[in-house]
This record gives sequence, C-alpha cells and structure tokens, in this order.
Amino acid sequence: MSEEENKSVEEEGVETPNVAVTDQGAEPEKKKEVTAEDLLNIDLDKTKIRRAKGSKNITTGIVNVLATFNNTKVTFCDTRGNVISWSSAGKCNFRGSRKSTAYAAQVVTQDAGRVAVSHGMKEVTVKLNGPGMGRDSAVRALQSLGMIVTEIIDVTPVPHNGCRAPKRRRV
Repeated sequence: MSEEENKSVEEEGVETPNVAVTDQGAEPEKKKEVTAEDLLNIDLDKTKIRRAKGSKNITTGIVNVLATFNNTKVTFCDTRGNVISWSSAGKCNFRGSRKSTAYAAQVVTQDAGRVAVSHGMKEVTVKLNGPGMGRDSAVRALQSLGMIVTEIIDVTPVPHNGCRAPKRRRV
C-alpha cells in the first residue's frame, strides 16, 4: 500500500482484526483481548431460535401419540394431516421392554417436538391412542418444550361388543 492509501484507511477507521494500524516503521500493536466480563456485557436478547433448513412456518398442528403395550410412537402433523416430524422408541435406541416405559415416551416426544418447534409449531392438539404407559408423560413432555396444548382427545378405538376378544393373558 502507498502512504495515501494508508491514510485513507486510517480516516475510515477500518482496522485489521487484533492489530492496530500504525506507522510503517513501527511494529504493529496487539489489541486488547476480549475478557469474560466483556462477553457477559453483550446483550443476550439477540439470540434466536434455530430454524430448520426447509422451515415450513407452521404455528398450529396435531400430535398423534400411539402408546401400545410394546412401543410408543409420536407424530407431529399440520392441521391437514401432513407429517412434519415423527419419532418412536426404537428410533431413540430403546430396546425390548424399555420401549414401553413412560420415560421412553417422554424422550420420544421431546425428540420429535424439537424438530416441530424448529419448523415454528407453537400450539398443538394432542390425540392419544392406545392403552400404554406413555400417554401422560408424552403430554407433559410437550408442555415442557413450551408448546401450548389446546386440546387432549382420546381416540382409542373401543368396540361396542363387535367381534370376540382374544383369550385372556396369563402373566
């Protein structure tokens, strides 16, 4: 750079990172390093929720929870029924009898819920299906994610004495 260009850079106030602009004969001075106190003084309000890559901007939706004796599946849909995210106990690395626990249902709901929140979902209608242990914990997990639960509907099919039931289990 020529001297004229150096002067124009100094006038504009543009500096290279961590090095202050000085005369050509002198060594460059190191800038003051950022301390923890400086980082704490920065406004934390500017942090944003990460959006999903192909974000759909859906604010309301339906959560279908299928809690059987052997597994728990959770599906997040928009109001028309198009699936946004889903998860199951097997997908979350629960195996065998652990898949049907209430804790597995909580982890499954949080796994699928994080993806739905990143797509912009805030209000949900919950449709519970099946007799499993994960019904209540799935709803609690939704509320812990910050979603507003507007309705809880039980859609478990109940026969009105239709076909003969299977023989009783001996445990």
